[in-house]
Amino acid sequence: MSKYVIGLTGGIACGKSNISRALKEAGVPVIDADEISRNVTAMGGPALPAIREKWGDQVFDGDELNRRALSDIVFADPQAREALNAIIHPMVLSEIHRQMDETDGPVVMDVPLLFEVGMDSWCQEIWCAYVPQKEQVRRVRKRGKITYAEALRRIHSQMPVMEKRKRADHVIRTTGTKEESGRRALALWQDAVKRINEAKGDAHP
Repeated sequence: MSKYVIGLTGGIACGKSNISRALKEAGVPVIDADEISRNVTAMGGPALPAIREKWGDQVFDGDELNRRALSDIVFADPQAREALNAIIHPMVLSEIHRQMDETDGPVVMDVPLLFEVGMDSWCQEIWCAYVPQKEQVRRVRKRGKITYAEALRRIHSQMPVMEKRKRADHVIRTTGTKEESGRRALALWQDAVKRINEAKGDAHP
């Protein structure tokens, strides 16, 4: 892939979405896999017929997907999680490609499962949002109002964030304020753009 792609990833509740939001607000082109996933599973979304066929009315409130009911199923059963990914991932990938083609210059690709699905191979550099697991558990429990065991199950459904951290080029620790995390990400973006422009200058004296 010739475009300069920066992969943004991190564990669940590690502050990645806040970083993505800060970049978007600063005018950085961000392709957001979570947002695309929400769109394909929204009311009338293209993923809903296959989800209903697989799990039936138990994961719906009328025509609307009951995300909590579906989450309870897929986080408790790896096979169910794989089945859901098989439905959603091709749609998400197709939309990522479409947005990539419509974006000029470097782009940030925000993908929670970047390493798990092999999309790190698309990237020239990778940033990882990180907090220690204790803080991860606290945030997951607060966000979902779930038990400690349920929080751990959701965290362990992904590659350990320490492993993601080791494989990333830059780590953004999000234990401070949201503003601090956003400034750190924007500084990384500005540095990347500077390096890209300098490389272009060397290639075309």
